[in-house]
Amino acid sequence: MLSLPEYNEYLASTRDERMGWWREARFGMFVHYGLYSQVGRNEWYQVCENVPVEEYEALANTFAPKEGACREWAALAKKAGAKYMVLTTRHHEGFSLWDSKVNPFNSVNYGPHRDIVREFVDACREFDLKIGFYTSLMDWHHPDAGIAAFDTEARKRFTKYIRDLNEELLTQYGKIDILWYDVSEPMNSWEGWDSLSRNQYLRSIQPHIIINDRSKLPEDFGTPEEHITPESRDWEACMTFNGISWGYLDSAQAAPYSYTPQRIVAMLQTCCERGGNLLLNVGPMPDGSVPPEVIEPMSKVGEWLSVNGEAVYGKLVKTYGNQNQANGVSRSSTKGNTVYVWYKIWSPSPDGTMGCGGFSNAPESVSFMDGTPIEFEHKGHRIILKGLPKENPDKIIGVPVIKMTFKETPQYCFASYFPQLNKGRQVDEIL
Repeated sequence: MLSLPEYNEYLASTRDERMGWWREARFGMFVHYGLYSQVGRNEWYQVCENVPVEEYEALANTFAPKEGACREWAALAKKAGAKYMVLTTRHHEGFSLWDSKVNPFNSVNYGPHRDIVREFVDACREFDLKIGFYTSLMDWHHPDAGIAAFDTEARKRFTKYIRDLNEELLTQYGKIDILWYDVSEPMNSWEGWDSLSRNQYLRSIQPHIIINDRSKLPEDFGTPEEHITPESRDWEACMTFNGISWGYLDSAQAAPYSYTPQRIVAMLQTCCERGGNLLLNVGPMPDGSVPPEVIEPMSKVGEWLSVNGEAVYGKLVKTYGNQNQANGVSRSSTKGNTVYVWYKIWSPSPDGTMGCGGFSNAPESVSFMDGTPIEFEHKGHRIILKGLPKENPDKIIGVPVIKMTFKETPQYCFASYFPQLNKGRQVDEIL
């Protein structure tokens, strides 16, 4: 086994190759589905309401995902423009959604008597989506889980149980792309979880897998949750669809809290400009159906991406500050020598002009994403767009994107709070 420094060195040497697809994907769909979906009061229902294990176990008998549920998820993810999906193969409740020999409390022995993980994997492959397995470290069902922090023998049994569960997941379904750990409780160190040994072993099974940072080791990428906070490393913001629950909620009541296409695209833009990914969650209904309030927003985002995906997917340049704000109603993303300006509000002046500030050099060309050219003038540090239509040109969700291509790397300058002080100084000179 490698020491921690040796392991980190190995990860660094292989990370670019392993993470290449993920860094270009930008958008994934999270799926939280389990026994709690039947209750519709949050995936932490068991703990929040102090439900005894024996009472909670009864939900396993009534768990009844319909045939084709996973295919429905994958079809939506594909339609929405997501490039990968991550499924809760076993949430904190301890119920495995596969034919586990390690954990008899599973979907083959109870409920549907089917391997839901197998159905999920097959659906991902059918729709050409990369495959991610969410795996909880915390387990409310295992008898050793609660005492493992202070009972050495219990800890040995429990950490072996976790290792064996994940070995099953990574040996039964072919190539898996992401291992997504969650909630490292009750132990509070990687040593307590034996994460260094376990993760090395799991990587020996799946050499190209990428692993998140929730097993008390940094691994490959960070996971800000319910907030989009850029990190200095690879990162992925995981967001619920309604800000209330990862699991299913009554659709009629959840709809007013749910994300609109515009808000989803705004989250995507932040991730694109700051070098991260968006993992947007869907909590299927008790029978596994996609909730109604999710379908239209996700479909609209996919329709928008079919036109504007060039501004989202691929090797984007991580940028900061005023580099991203061409004017007060837009932000941008950058790929090579191309800047994509995303407009939240379309508001040209009466003469059909609108400015983009902070550019020291002029672009070679400016156009809408469909290739329609836009007349422009570079004046000082302004790019003045001319002949713009009064009506919002994006008829899908009202978020048009303008593409500006430069001969050389775009040169940005700060816009001073005092206009008379704008001297065109370069960002890198000031930083």
